[in-house]
Amino acid sequence: MSPINKVFDYIVIGGGSGGLASARRAASYGAKVALIESSGRLGGTCVNVGCVPKKVMFNAAGIRAAIEDSKHYGFSTEYKGFNWGILKKSRDEYIKRLNGIYENNLKKDNVTYISGFGKLAGGNKVKVISADKNEEIYEAKKILIAVGGKPTVPKISGAEYGITSDEFFELETQPKKVAIVGSGYIGVELAGVFRELGSEVVLLTRTDTILRHHDEIIGSTMMEEMTRIGIKFAINTRVMEVEKNQGAENSLPYKLKWKVVPPTAEDALDGASVQEGAAAASGVEIASDDFDCIIWAVGRESKIKNLGLDEAGVKVDRKNLIIADEYQYTGVEGIFALGDVCGKLELTPVAIAAGRRLSDRLFGGPQYVNSKLEYELVPTVIFGVLPAGTNGLTEREAIKKYGKDKIKTYVTRFSNMYNAMLPYKPPTAMKLVVLLPTEQVVGLHIIGRGCDEMLQGFGVAMKMGATKKDFDNCVAIHPTSSEELVTLR
Repeated sequence: MSPINKVFDYIVIGGGSGGLASARRAASYGAKVALIESSGRLGGTCVNVGCVPKKVMFNAAGIRAAIEDSKHYGFSTEYKGFNWGILKKSRDEYIKRLNGIYENNLKKDNVTYISGFGKLAGGNKVKVISADKNEEIYEAKKILIAVGGKPTVPKISGAEYGITSDEFFELETQPKKVAIVGSGYIGVELAGVFRELGSEVVLLTRTDTILRHHDEIIGSTMMEEMTRIGIKFAINTRVMEVEKNQGAENSLPYKLKWKVVPPTAEDALDGASVQEGAAAASGVEIASDDFDCIIWAVGRESKIKNLGLDEAGVKVDRKNLIIADEYQYTGVEGIFALGDVCGKLELTPVAIAAGRRLSDRLFGGPQYVNSKLEYELVPTVIFGVLPAGTNGLTEREAIKKYGKDKIKTYVTRFSNMYNAMLPYKPPTAMKLVVLLPTEQVVGLHIIGRGCDEMLQGFGVAMKMGATKKDFDNCVAIHPTSSEELVTLR
């Protein structure tokens, strides 16, 4: 596995989005670059068990919904079921092709690809342990740690009977009844896919809302539509344990137990509402249900185990995230870190942008001496039962930062014209958060059909400092949902 040259200008540990982007950008400047990846599959979480295969499943769910909608437009299409196995096979083949494309791109860019587990070995050295336990030492004056993260599994009895979002993509057959523990964007997205494709779904949230780190208009509207299509919610829950059901008479193999308790003060600080109703008044209530699939969507953690950080002097915070400054510098000479391993805006495009800017600064010459990623005004999308887009500050965050008297909001709620022929009316909701007196737009939050595709352009406008007046001066495109954003009153 040894390359001809073991001394490089730049070694990247981790073949995910950020590592690949940084390695290729550095090589474009003539640097000798090596990239180390242990999984055997380039592309990281996004390509293999994240954004890309998730979007395939979102598209499948949308097609199923469109078949139902089509009869209201006069089509005689009949839904005759869905074959999970066929879609999985095609999806896996697509991902495998992408893995090959990434590897070919490294070759074209003269990046040396090393298969094995990389760890810091002191100074400017990296030890690589191959699958057959052989060890090699490589050297570089500059080293990047971009190993990403992984889903967290709760430390409860029977947790091994559940799976994470990673294993979701390994499912060979579609579960009949699914419990999803966690109400962040991963849990919400998977719940929508399962339900639209026909599974019974229960989503457990430890507050009485979902997507609590997003603006309230996103969470409340999403929850409303999820409820409409039949997703059930267990609110204010703390999962206790999972048991394996015994006996052939029970067709669902796992029993999930949880307790119902009011949200904590910490939850309230996170943006959850604290109910004063039945759950709070009755104290702790124990509940349970049977499932054939339980998914842990309770958060993610960095993959720093055995990386040799202590020996190298690289510091981590209380959440075991590598501490790096705005230039991705860890404080140890020649060692940098970015992406999910740092836990700052865990998004694929963020890691890519940070990786490219880092390589610009390290290898691109004096014109890039101040190159770094700005982590403000980063647009992102949730692919739930309704696509939702968000950019900038939530209303709550804006008030906290600037004061209530400095913030004004513009809100609209309507039904997309697509729904005109339908007996059900999935909502679209939009909110602009502006800073007075200039009314600069500091937050934009949209949810509804097409919102995933309309956000990018508005993100550019916000990055340029657009005000509400700038939005108003843009002539609307009619009939579209996006025209509502430039006609708000």
